Amino acid sequence: MDLRLAWTVKHLYPYVYDFESLYNAYLRARRCKRYRAEVLRFSARLEEELITLQNELIHHTFKPGRHREFWIHDPKTRLIMAPPFRDRVVHHALVAVIEPLFERKFITDSYACRVGKGTHAGADRVTEFLKLAQRQWKRVYCLKADVSQYFPSIHHGILKHLVRRTIACSSTLWLIDTIIDSTDDEGDPNPRGLPVGNLTSQLFANVYLNELDQFVKHTLRMRYYVRYMDDFVILHHDKRLLWDTKREIEGFLEDKLSLKLNHKTGVFPISQGIDFLGYRIWPTHRLLRKGSIKRARRGFKKLARDYAEAKIPLDRVKASIMSWLGHCQHANTYRIREKVLGELILVRTAKTGSEQGINEPKNEI
Repeated sequence: MDLRLAWTVKHLYPYVYDFESLYNAYLRARRCKRYRAEVLRFSARLEEELITLQNELIHHTFKPGRHREFWIHDPKTRLIMAPPFRDRVVHHALVAVIEPLFERKFITDSYACRVGKGTHAGADRVTEFLKLAQRQWKRVYCLKADVSQYFPSIHHGILKHLVRRTIACSSTLWLIDTIIDSTDDEGDPNPRGLPVGNLTSQLFANVYLNELDQFVKHTLRMRYYVRYMDDFVILHHDKRLLWDTKREIEGFLEDKLSLKLNHKTGVFPISQGIDFLGYRIWPTHRLLRKGSIKRARRGFKKLARDYAEAKIPLDRVKASIMSWLGHCQHANTYRIREKVLGELILVRTAKTGSEQGINEPKNEI
């Protein structure tokens, strides 16, 4: 499917429910999840399931299923709402069609949930801006801000209006509205909130705050601006101007998007380092946040306990360590890596079912 056609033809919806599109969406949705029970059930009846989904989409009878809810605490406490697998297939099919339409409108320096972006690219961009700002000005200040309770605060009516600036296909809008409204409380005249955990929520969240991006770049004309989802930084030499900018942004968010900034928002000299995307960033170097190091230590202690009790294999431990080292390599972390990993001792104290009756030495690392 050539998505470039979707920028010129009037009707987008056939691209969403096309059988090949749904099959490709299924392949993307099952990535890293193919052995989960609901995925195996769907895969066992793949053709029948995809045809059923296709018919539901064609006849506008598709209804989102119930989300599976659970809490995470890393680092903030968040309610994750995971949709059923068949819903994820629909989400992938929809996003594949509409994302390019929005992507061409996004600014370069928005780094969340976009191809070729991410936390490391965002941190690199902040470092680049810090160096440029230091060359331009003797003193540099940073406005560091984030939106309070962002995903739960997204106003459905405003979001639908913003989506309609780009998409005019009535059937595609029906599906988008159906997904947005899937978590509405009955009787609420002004429903809010997108479920964290939906692929569509990531895209819609970027669409929503693209309005802020355009305001900061084109109305306030701030050159050194970087946003990652609901967190953003602005650099400037004029401290008073940054405080004025903060008030301008607060007014814009409240009036146009019905959002508020977190009370921790403030302006400070860059000599303190910028706490952003898991790092503390200076023009010359970058360190891990203290909170990130504490979470890593807690996580490794839990891994050691689970490994000792034979709850997880050694490969799972190695994968977690390599993931953390991947995050560390983007900062000056040699000493802290040695210290944290030096505290990690893995000893198998319980035997797995296959080890019962086998006399073998304990595995140690």
